[in-house]
Amino acid sequence: MADEPESETAGDPPKAVISPSKTPLFQSIHAARYQRQALIKAINEKTGRHLICYVSGLGTMIDRDDTIGLVDLLHNVPCGENLDLLLHTGGGDIDAAEKLVMMVRQKVGTATLRVVVPDFAKSAGTLIALGADFIVMSDTSELGPIDPQVVRSDGDGNRMAHSVLSYLEAFEHHAEVLKRDPGNVASRIMMNKLDPGTLKQFEAIRTRAQRVAEDLLRRGMFRDGRGNWSLAASELMNVKSRPSHGQMISWEDAMNPKLGLIVEHMDAADPVWQNYWLLYCLQRLAITDRQKIFESDFASLVMDGIVV
Repeated sequence: MADEPESETAGDPPKAVISPSKTPLFQSIHAARYQRQALIKAINEKTGRHLICYVSGLGTMIDRDDTIGLVDLLHNVPCGENLDLLLHTGGGDIDAAEKLVMMVRQKVGTATLRVVVPDFAKSAGTLIALGADFIVMSDTSELGPIDPQVVRSDGDGNRMAHSVLSYLEAFEHHAEVLKRDPGNVASRIMMNKLDPGTLKQFEAIRTRAQRVAEDLLRRGMFRDGRGNWSLAASELMNVKSRPSHGQMISWEDAMNPKLGLIVEHMDAADPVWQNYWLLYCLQRLAITDRQKIFESDFASLVMDGIVV
């Protein structure tokens, strides 16, 4: 006869019981986060790359505090390995954007950095994308003009964003009109409303934005001489060809010879892209318009952002 399995007796020590590391309630509360991080891990396995995510609510902007969230995301990423940054933002502080992309490039080293844009990366978000080796885009993706915005309070204390390039364009337009026709009343009135101090400040901001864009392109996708970083930066800051701050630059526009950005287009039906889009949707639902989320398969942090 075959040996029968041994049975426990009253004198045997109890067998070890594997208990969950988290309580059922805790797991339930954080179920959505676990789902997103499991999806990130699955994407990593599919692409053979590390994926980190920065998704911002509609009412927030890139700012200096983002350093904290990005450090957490990079904490568990090995140096010198290929990295993807899933990015969604309406823009923000140029200096903060430069710091963020340089932190990521320092971690990546000689490996490749891709910025994945599921929806939009505008203004300073476009700047971050310029520092990548490739920008991954699909039919829903858009970049935007690099038009620095300065937030100021009006006489009633309301904070409003002002376009630096539009202000300078107005000055240059009315200065040219007065050069041709010194008696032009409308242009004289408008010139009197433009503050010399603000003009000087905005000129410095424009120069700064141009230089940052050129430097990021030179260090990123154009570092092997693959494109004209000066021409591309100037085109992204051309308010005559792109007069609206929110104007869409599609993947096809980004690859246009005037810009010549290195774009990897993914079909909307591509299973990898569908996973990117699903992850983005889950992250957008996890935050309010005044929050942003920093997430990887290792870290997950929701932060309140500076409200536009």
